[in-house]
Amino acid sequence: MAETVPVRCPACRREHRYTAPAYPCVCGAPVAPRLDRDGPATPVSQRVWQDDWVTVRCGSCGRHGEWPRPEVGCACGVVLRVAVVEGRGSTARAAAGDGSGTAAAQGPETDQDGTAADQDNQQGSPHRPDQPDRPRDAATVAAEARPARPPFPSVTIRTARDAVTATALYLRWLGYRGVRRADQRPPCGIGLAARGVVAQVDPAAHPATLRDVECLWLTAMTESADCLYFSLAGYADDARARADSLGVPLFVLDLTGTPRPVNAPAETLAATGAGQRTP
Repeated sequence: MAETVPVRCPACRREHRYTAPAYPCVCGAPVAPRLDRDGPATPVSQRVWQDDWVTVRCGSCGRHGEWPRPEVGCACGVVLRVAVVEGRGSTARAAAGDGSGTAAAQGPETDQDGTAADQDNQQGSPHRPDQPDRPRDAATVAAEARPARPPFPSVTIRTARDAVTATALYLRWLGYRGVRRADQRPPCGIGLAARGVVAQVDPAAHPATLRDVECLWLTAMTESADCLYFSLAGYADDARARADSLGVPLFVLDLTGTPRPVNAPAETLAATGAGQRTP
């Protein structure tokens, strides 16, 4: 079961029951920060990017990752940062105590999309002479060789910060490492950066414009990086056409927090991951 702790607001003395949300590790196991029952909740007076994230160790594979720091919104208007135990995390398996081990150790039966079962059937079936082998390109071979990614778990979007959190988690799910706040602030929205990529998150209520897409592309050119655009309200027609000609992946964030590709470069990136992008 997920860990629940009492959180008292220092401003109005109202007490809340808080359960930390779980996020997926790259191994597929859900990871949640270990809450500190004895630590006091602190009001958030000013946003600092480094303070919004906490290092958590996956209990299944031992990998350390950066996850959103737990927060509670009090009815009096104060946002409370919940105390956590740095570097430690809990997983659903560890909490349940079922001893089932990691996802990799469970074998092909745990593959939800049936890919492992299909591979077993192919290995066990004889080769038919009337079906000659077809040549495959390097991208197809690489896609079959790497392990399947777990499904991206959605993060409900209620605020602009939720949109940034969902985008940062999606970038990691795609395979980008070192996700952080971008050094250059974009003309609109929030900029994120990782190794070899810059991304723009636009939580505005109006569609992204042609100028927004071109500014992001120019910023990426100055840093010799790829670029991705995430918008809550979609894109103007000329912005989509320009992104297609420049090869800029466009995503729309729905309120469930799942980025949806809206052009061909975005569909390719979502299907293959960051490691397989072609220049």
